[in-house]
Amino acid sequence: MDILSYLTPVDVDSLEFVGYSEDPHLLLNFVHFLSKENSDWTDADFAILGVPETRNAFNNPNASLAPDEIRRQFYQLYCWDRDVKIIDLGNLNIGETVEDTYRIMADIIAEMIETGVIPIILGGSNDLAYANYLAYAQLQRIVNVVSVDARFDIGREDSPLKSNSYLSKIILQQPNFLYNFANVGYQSYMNSPEEMHLMDKLYFEAYRVGMLRQDISEVEPVVRNAEMISMDVSSIRHPDAPGNPNSSVNGFYGEEICQVAMYAGMSDKLSSFGFYEYDPMLDYNGQTAQLIAHILWYLVEGFLTRQDDLSFKDKNSYTKYSVSVSENVDEMVFYCSKKTGRWWVVVPIINVEKQTQQNYFLPCSLNDYKAACNDRISERWWRAFNKFNR
Repeated sequence: MDILSYLTPVDVDSLEFVGYSEDPHLLLNFVHFLSKENSDWTDADFAILGVPETRNAFNNPNASLAPDEIRRQFYQLYCWDRDVKIIDLGNLNIGETVEDTYRIMADIIAEMIETGVIPIILGGSNDLAYANYLAYAQLQRIVNVVSVDARFDIGREDSPLKSNSYLSKIILQQPNFLYNFANVGYQSYMNSPEEMHLMDKLYFEAYRVGMLRQDISEVEPVVRNAEMISMDVSSIRHPDAPGNPNSSVNGFYGEEICQVAMYAGMSDKLSSFGFYEYDPMLDYNGQTAQLIAHILWYLVEGFLTRQDDLSFKDKNSYTKYSVSVSENVDEMVFYCSKKTGRWWVVVPIINVEKQTQQNYFLPCSLNDYKAACNDRISERWWRAFNKFNR
C-alpha cells in the first residue's frame, strides 16, 4: 500500500521554535518525518498519524485542528535516554465521506499493526476509535479495547455513528472481533442507567475515576490487557485540560493521566493508541496541547521500560501462588513475575460438553491476591469468569 498518496506530510518549518531548534536533544530533531525522500516507516517503533476528521463529532467540530497543535508542543520536549525510532506520517487526507476516512485509516493502521509499528493516532473526534477497531477486524484479530473516557459512548442500536455513540457499532459489527471492552475513568452522572446495565450485561469492565484516584496503580492491569487504547480529552478535569467542550470540572488530574499513559506503554500487548477530542480553539495558552504532549511522552517512556513478561514460556520466571477460597471456587491460582512484580490470575474456561478446561491468564494486581487470601474474590475475576463461561 502506497500510504504517501493518502497523506499530507508535516510542514516541519511551521514547528520551528525560536531559541530551541538548534538544541540536539529536542524531539523535533529526533523524529523522522515521512516524505518522498524518506518513505520507509516499517522499521519504526511508533508512527504518528494525524486524522483531522470531525464530521461525526458531537459538539466538537474544531477537533480537526488538533494534530498540528499537539505536534507543536510534543516536539518541544526533550527525548529519552534510550533509543527509540518515531516517524511522523503527517495528516491523513480525509475522504469524500466519513466512511471513506474510516476505511483508509483502517487500511493504514492494519498495515502498521501487521508490521509491528505502533500507530499513535491524533484525532479528530472520538468516533475514529471505530476506524481503529476496523483495522483489527480487517486483520481478523481478536482485540481487547480500553477507552479512557468520562462516558461509555455506547449510544442506542439505531443511533447514527457519532463520537458519542460509536461503541454500539463495534459491538454489533459482524463478524465481531471484540474480545473485551474496558472503560477507565467514567463518571456515573454522565452515563445513563441503561448504559450502566448494558455494560454489566455484556460483562464489560468499568472503573470510576474516583475509585482509581484512591490507587491509580489499579489501572495498570486493565491497560496491560489491551491491544487498542483510546483516550478522550473529556476524561481529564476541565481545569487541567480546558480544550474540550464536553469536559467537566471532575476527571483525571494531569499527573494521573500521564501515569495511565505510561502503564499503557509498558504493556507488551499494546499495538495502537489514539487521542481524541482536543479543540485548540478552546484551549488556554496551549495548556491542553502541552498536557497531551506529556501524555505521549510518557507513553513512549513506558514502552522503553518493557520487560517482555507476557509469554509465560519460562515458568521459572514466575512465582506461583495457590489460594483456597470458599466462594464456589476450589482454589485460585496466581502468578507473579520475578522481573517486574506484576500479577496474573488464572480464569478457567470450561467446556461442559467436551469436559475440557482452558486457562486464561488475566492481568490483576497485588490487591486481587490479597483479597483471595482473605477469602474474597475480586470483581475483576468474577466478571471474566462469567464472561467466559456464560
